[in-house]
Amino acid sequence: MPSHHPFSTRYLSATDVIDMVQRKGVEACLRGVADYILADFLRWGAFDKSARVASHSRDGVIELMPIADDQTYAFKYVNGHPKNTRWGLPTVMAFGVLADVATGAPLLLSELTLTTALRTAAMSAVAARALARPDSRTMALIGNGAQSEFQALAFHHLLGITTLRLFDTDPAATAKLQANLQGTGLRTVACNSTAEAVRGADVVTTVTADKTNATILTPGMLAIGMHINAVGGDCPGKTELHADVLRQAQVFVEYAPQTRIEGDIQQLPADFGVTELWEVLAGQHTGRASDAAITVFDSVGFALEDFSALRFLRDTAAELGMGQPIELIPQLSDPKNLFGLLRTHNPLLRAVA
Repeated sequence: MPSHHPFSTRYLSATDVIDMVQRKGVEACLRGVADYILADFLRWGAFDKSARVASHSRDGVIELMPIADDQTYAFKYVNGHPKNTRWGLPTVMAFGVLADVATGAPLLLSELTLTTALRTAAMSAVAARALARPDSRTMALIGNGAQSEFQALAFHHLLGITTLRLFDTDPAATAKLQANLQGTGLRTVACNSTAEAVRGADVVTTVTADKTNATILTPGMLAIGMHINAVGGDCPGKTELHADVLRQAQVFVEYAPQTRIEGDIQQLPADFGVTELWEVLAGQHTGRASDAAITVFDSVGFALEDFSALRFLRDTAAELGMGQPIELIPQLSDPKNLFGLLRTHNPLLRAVA
């Protein structure tokens, strides 16, 4: 008889993660996730990587995002449905798993809806620290929905942004963002158009939800030395930047095989030159060529960022004593006798026996 090797899966609910962020503070969580992302990007070669698996429908997409190193496997389930707010549902909903590679045992099951917002903003800041001008203080934020506060605070705390120029086609979204940012030290300016918002901006972040080939940012809006953080174009048929914006810029991506399918560069030929961000972070490739250069981070979200975020959740939960053990996998005294569980728990089968 094999020796019994009990384990439990730690579960972090949405309420647990909300409590975690409130206890640690938003700034500390953004910094923590950013640190984990940077550490993992510097181990880029250690990971078994692939583009996410997507199931597209008329109204949205459901995706699975897997990745692993030699010890830990992770995946995220995530959707993107822009019309969901009509039904009182978030546009993006997610959960994820960390598992032990040696046994396949799931060790952590966690919400990732709130966490995805944190990790996306943290990833933006990690890229901007490598690509934007160090003296950047003003950011235009185009799209003021569910992700916008996280982007604003990540750039404020991790990059030193002090002024936000805001635009959304829904003025109520901008008002919501301004209300949520009161007391943070950020100065906000509501604008009437994208062109007005980007005027004088050192950094431009586009984080729109509409699932179309849009041209939110056009060449005439560009300025010398601008860094563009393009977040919203993240699936086939969904873009935010005019193709000529990309042609005039140095373009950086997370994982090129995925970004060429899903990012703004899907508009361009397969041989259009891009640099994977890990190369810049590891010192293997130059980032911004000069203060006058225009840089674009064509961000689509990559599974390694979720791996990092899940590691941060696991470690922080252990630090704070949070989460509950759940019996996601049945415990077997004899791992070859799965059917025996039914005899143990079913009185009719016990009677027959």
